[in-house]
Amino acid sequence: MIAIIDYGAGNLRSVRNTLTYLGAEVITVSTPDQLTGAEKIILPGVGAFGAGINALREAGFEEPIRQAVEAGTPLIGICLGMQYLFESSNEMGEHRGLGLLPGRVQRFPANGLKVPHMGWNQLHIRQQNPLLAGVPDGAYAYFVHSYYVEAGDPGDVLAVTDYGIEYASVIRRGNIFGIQPHPEKSQAVGQQILRNFLEMQP
Repeated sequence: MIAIIDYGAGNLRSVRNTLTYLGAEVITVSTPDQLTGAEKIILPGVGAFGAGINALREAGFEEPIRQAVEAGTPLIGICLGMQYLFESSNEMGEHRGLGLLPGRVQRFPANGLKVPHMGWNQLHIRQQNPLLAGVPDGAYAYFVHSYYVEAGDPGDVLAVTDYGIEYASVIRRGNIFGIQPHPEKSQAVGQQILRNFLEMQP
């Protein structure tokens, strides 16, 4: 059973449709107790960090997510959901993240490039990992975001992307995973990453 967390700030339908297409048994959970028994957890997110992390907390998910991770349940954050995994963000003020990974979420610098970063860009693989099995170095994925993760530990970074600066676009520490681009919009590459997550053994 794959649990997708519904806290009112996630792009659930397209993610769920992609997972169902890949053959997964998916449930959407809107209360923390529904996470019990989940084999894997997906944390999606769209919008602004502050509003999203507050909605996640108000729905009561922060501690159950932490407990599930500590128990060894694989968790993947998608887009804003990946950013929640880190310690803090300066999007529209200072906000505390879940703190499962060291690092900070920052706005792209004003370097002449358009913000938000929107469209296709490359994944440059820095570490081989089952999450990226079958994904070639330099593969294109679809991004929509104005803020990026500045990872505190380079060892957590599986792939980076260049948009004026080089930033972490796929991360992993133990059973915690994250992907900044939208896999459900990234065609074969996104489907492969989600398939790898589904097939990964806890």
